[in-house]
This record gives sequence, C-alpha cells and structure tokens, in this order.
Amino acid sequence: MIRITDILEESQKYLSQKDLEMIEKAYIFSASVHQEQLRLSGEPYLIHPLEVTGMLVEMRLDSATLITGLLHDTVEDTLTTLEQVEEAFGKDVAFLVDGLTKISKITFGDQLERQAENFRKMILAMSADIRILLIKLVDRLHNMRTLDFHSPDRQKFISQETLEVYAPLAARLGINWIKGELEDLSLKYLHPDGYCELMERVDKKQEERDEYAKEVRGIIHGQIKSFGLKAEVMGRAKHFYSIFKKMHEQRINFDEVYDLTAFRIIIDSDEERRCYEALSIVHALWKPVPGRFKDYIAMPKTNNYRSLHTTVIGPYGERVEIQIRTKEMDEWADKGIAAHWKYKEGKVSSGEDEDQINKLRELLDMQKDHKDAREFMKNLKLALYPDEVYVFTPRGDVKSFPKGATPIDFAYSIHTDVGNQCIGAKVNRSIVPLKYQLRNGDTVEVMTQSGHYPGKDWLKYAVTSRAVSKIKQWIKTEEREESILLGRNILEKELKKHHSNFSKLIKANEFNAILEEQSLNTVNDLLALIGYGKVSAKHVTHQLLHDEEEKEEGKEKKGILEKIGEKFRKAPSDAGISVTGIDNVMVRFAKCCSPLPGDDIVGCVTRGRGITIHGSDCPMVKEMDPERIIDAQWNVSEKQTFSVGIMVTCRDKKGLLSELSNAIYSMGVNMTYVNINASPGNDAICTFQLDIKDLKQLNMIVSELKKLKSVLSVERIKGTFRTTGKKKSRKDIDIRH
Repeated sequence: MIRITDILEESQKYLSQKDLEMIEKAYIFSASVHQEQLRLSGEPYLIHPLEVTGMLVEMRLDSATLITGLLHDTVEDTLTTLEQVEEAFGKDVAFLVDGLTKISKITFGDQLERQAENFRKMILAMSADIRILLIKLVDRLHNMRTLDFHSPDRQKFISQETLEVYAPLAARLGINWIKGELEDLSLKYLHPDGYCELMERVDKKQEERDEYAKEVRGIIHGQIKSFGLKAEVMGRAKHFYSIFKKMHEQRINFDEVYDLTAFRIIIDSDEERRCYEALSIVHALWKPVPGRFKDYIAMPKTNNYRSLHTTVIGPYGERVEIQIRTKEMDEWADKGIAAHWKYKEGKVSSGEDEDQINKLRELLDMQKDHKDAREFMKNLKLALYPDEVYVFTPRGDVKSFPKGATPIDFAYSIHTDVGNQCIGAKVNRSIVPLKYQLRNGDTVEVMTQSGHYPGKDWLKYAVTSRAVSKIKQWIKTEEREESILLGRNILEKELKKHHSNFSKLIKANEFNAILEEQSLNTVNDLLALIGYGKVSAKHVTHQLLHDEEEKEEGKEKKGILEKIGEKFRKAPSDAGISVTGIDNVMVRFAKCCSPLPGDDIVGCVTRGRGITIHGSDCPMVKEMDPERIIDAQWNVSEKQTFSVGIMVTCRDKKGLLSELSNAIYSMGVNMTYVNINASPGNDAICTFQLDIKDLKQLNMIVSELKKLKSVLSVERIKGTFRTTGKKKSRKDIDIRH
C-alpha cells in the first residue's frame, strides 16, 4: 500500500518545496473528509485517492494534477463543496475536480443512456483540459485492480466498458502501460477461464522463454555492437490480452503462438537513421517474414507512436518480433502524452501534445447530431477503433483513417465543402467508386463538382465520425428546407378554404400564440413540423381563425364544467390545482399515477365526483373520452406536501435503515411509512412513504440516495402504495378551491 511519504519522496525529484507543501495539505484535507468511509473491500476509502496519486506521480504530472488525484472524489462523495476546494487549493485544482465530478454525477435510469452521457461528459471535460482524462484513466485502472469486490454482473459490465472505451482512449493518448493493464484486467473478468488457462500455460513456459530471450538478446546486442552502434536490447513478455486476441482472431491454439516475447532495440541516439541501420543489421542476421515490416517512423500512428516493427525467423526457426526506436520514441511509446508533460498557464507546451488533443477534440463532432445513446456509443467506439490505414495526398502528406474508410472520409478530412461536392476519386491515378476501401500506401485525389451534394446512401460508405456527422448535417438541413416549403403549401391551401391569407396572418403576428404553445421559436419551425406531418394544418388553421365549430365545442365543455361546479361547489382551499374553465370545484388525485407538482398533468371530468387529476403520461388517460379531458395546472403553496412512495434496493448490511433515513432527513423530508424486506444472502427492498413538496425535491432525494455505496437502485412508486403482505392504498385527497 502506498503512503503519502512515498508520494512526497517521488514528487520532490521534480517539484518545488511549495508544491510539496500543497500536496501534503491536500492529503490532510482528503483524509479528514473521507474519514470513516470504507470501500467495498472494507479498506479505508483514503487508500483509493492515494493509489491514484501514486500512479500520477510516476507519470511525472504537475502539482495541480497530483492534488486533484487526492481530492478527486471529495465533492462527489463527501460534504465538501467546490468553493471550499477553490479557496484552499486554487482555481486550477477546483476546475479539475469539477470536471471529474461532472463526469460522475449522472442520474439517468437507462444503463446505455447513462454510459453514453458519461462519455459525452468525459470528452467535453478532456477537451477543456486533458489532465481530467489522465486522472480518469488512472482512477479507472485502480478500480479495475480492486474489481474483485463487485458482483459478477457488475464486474463484466465495468470490464466491457473498460475494454471498449477506456483502453482505446489510453491508446489514443499513447499511454501503453495503462492500455495493456486495462486490457489484461478486463480479460480476467470477461473470460476468467481463458485468462486462468493462459496464465498457467505462460507460467509453465516461463523458464524456457527466459532462456530463449537471454540468448536472442545476446546475439542482437553483440551484432549491433560490432557495427559500432550503441543500443540497449530488451525482451518483454506480451500482454495476456494480445495473446488471447491473436489466438481467437487467427483461430490457433496456445502452442502455435510463437512470439510470446517481443524484443526492443533502443538506440542511444536521437538520429532516426540509426534505427534503419539497426534494422538492416537484424535483417542481415535473420530472414525477415514477408509482410510483417511496419515503418511507424515515416508514418507515425494516430497517437504519434513512432517505431520500426519487423518479424524475423530467429534461432531454432522461431518467429521473433523486434521493435527498433530511439530513447525519445521509447519514452513516448510507454508514457504517451505524459512523456514530456509541461504545463504553462494551463496549456501543454509540446506541439505533439497539442496535436493529440486536437485529434481527441474531433470526437466532439459526433455530439452535434448523435442524440441517441446507442448511436453515440457506436460512433465513439468507431472513432477509437485501433486498426488504421495510412494514405497519401497528391502532395505526399500522410493521412490516417480507420480500417474500411473510403474516399468520402478522405474528402471530408480535407474540408466540409470538398466532402459535400465530392463525385468520385482517383486512387493511384485510377478512378475508383466512392465505396472503394482505402489501403495502406494509396495516393488519393478527390474529384469535385460544384452544385453536387451528398445523398443518404453515402452513410453506408462513410466510416469516420466527422464524415458521418457532416453528411447527416447536410441531409437534415436539406430535409428541413423541403419540409418548410411543403408545410407552407399545405397550410396555405387550408387557409384558403376559410378565405384567409398566410402573408396577412404573419404580418399581424397571429402565429405567436401557436409558437408559444408548441415551444417553437420561428414560423419556419412550425411550417417544418407541418411538412414533417407532426402538426396538423387543420389544428393550426382553427387556432388562427378561432373556428366557430371549435367555439361551440368550448361552450359545450364549459357547460358541463359549470354544472359540475354547481354540484360540487365548496369553500375555497389551497388544493394546489388550477382547472381551466371553472373555479371552486372538488378536485381529487388519481390513485393510478399519484402525480406530484412538477409532473405534467390533465384533469378528467368524472360523473358525480368532480375532477380527477392524472399525470399526462398515465396509461388511463389514453383510454378516456377526449371530450372529458381538460387542462390543469399546478398552483401549489410552499407549505403543501404530497404523499409519494419510493422503493430502494440495497445491499443488506447492519445499520442500513439508519443510513437511508439520515439521507432522507438531511433533505428536510418527513417519512410517514417505512418497511424493509430482506432475507439472508439477498438484497434488501426498502419501501418509504414520504411527504414531498414537488418533483424537484423527489429527484434530489433520489440523487442523494444513489450516492450511498449500499444503494443499487431507487424507483418511484406510482399508483397504489403497497406494503409487504398487505395492500395499502393512498387516501383520495379531497382538495377544494
């Protein structure tokens, strides 16, 4: 277990005494606010921020990042406020803590929607400051190291998420040591049997592999030295996940995986040509395997990784994978963007770092059009897809794309207008169709035509998030313009039937009431909805002209309401409901949906029982006679409360009721009924009946309860309130105006 003294000892190697004092202050602060908090393992919670900060200090990150590592959970998991953090540690630290807190404070019910929103927040945060993402990656790594204490289902979900998004994000930043460990830990929980078997087999061959690696290192080192090159030769065992992936992709068993150890030649020089000299020595020593040479120095990976890769037939006929690079390249290959981290006024100083951040910011393009959680996650994973192809522009510049990219993706990478007007492409001077998949080494030239624009079929061939986003943006704009024209034509025809004119109505501002009703900004927005078929032109016409038929229907409904009002007229009260068209009428709340202030509501005229208030989304409303449904609004005084039930599913433990009750009472809410149903070895189902002011207060309570470590889910009980064993109904609330 790491201690604060270890962190300070390592920090003093590159930070000032003043920085060390602030780090120690942050430790004391964190220890104080996390006091008595425990992790699922039963260990003190403080261990987590210490471990996170320990990894950050190994990456040689600045003092603000280390302080944030110690404080990153304080605002989320304790009573600490952001203002307190800023006052004690400055704006820079407060900004980083706030970014990490916003990522974590998600209260969406749907798991996929929550995951998508989580990553939206993370991408937004990292675009503002890349340090937020670095801390988040290290935070996830420590959580993966301690995943044993979660349920099997939770382990699999977190591991799948880590493998699909967090590991590729680490790869995009070039931090391969985090990427490798995240992948191995994910494999452990997603394929436990395969992981254990692989570990046993690797252990059995370990002594044999060590002997072989020692022999190969000696041969390479001796040969390079004889040519006057200074270099270090290292042997590195491959990660379990890369072995597992190779076995499954190539459909081979473990005994057929020969390159379990990769060798690395690190040249003691900054000259790139020395790498090529070492490559020629290796190829003269052993026969290279055709198609296995990759030059990532001439054409670096998207994350700026640079190295030469080759596979040769080494001693005893075994395949040997060899990587050749300089010391600077090797440092980047392992630490990535953190390799030469230097902050100045909150901005990275290195051009390569800025380039990496700009590439990551491109992921934000997909947020403009992808509101759907499933589509967002699909495009996020696509943007992080590791397999890439490298192609050349006619000028000889290198561009990288995901595997399967087409000339459409190439065109949009140059400029939006070039993409929109693309009619074809020349690849290696030959004309190819737009669906052609680019290959490594292709030289691509885009052919454009003014007045030509993308079609929906382009979405079948576009791969990059930028291209997909721009095509959808164009289609959406084009369809909107067509819908506006169509909507105007439909509305004008309908108005002519009633001897009215569209232009005169616009000049007289007759559309304002309809725009307000539909929550629209402009008349074009309304016309577009008519064109899409989402709003009826007849409905708009009737509202504009105050149609006589509509007036008569209004009078008839008002007559019904007035009769009910006479029968049920009572003394005014603070019922909290305003009903359109009548005052002083008996109002009661429907037991089927139990609406709260803040819920959208409607009134239903009942026979002999006044007006019943339902939530507008209540299934019962759909089955009612539309003639009996009237508008209703909340008109609640601050003193009023409404009874509502919630069901909290928790991990059963000692003191559970006290923990839940304290969280509810801290919000100033009264409990009128409590029931806990638990059996040995199962989760506890806790039912509460609360006196709530409105929906906002209920959501705050739900959010507060979800912060508790023992809480698995919180659900609102709509309708009849049920206790264990017996059926207990809410009393009808007889509220009068």
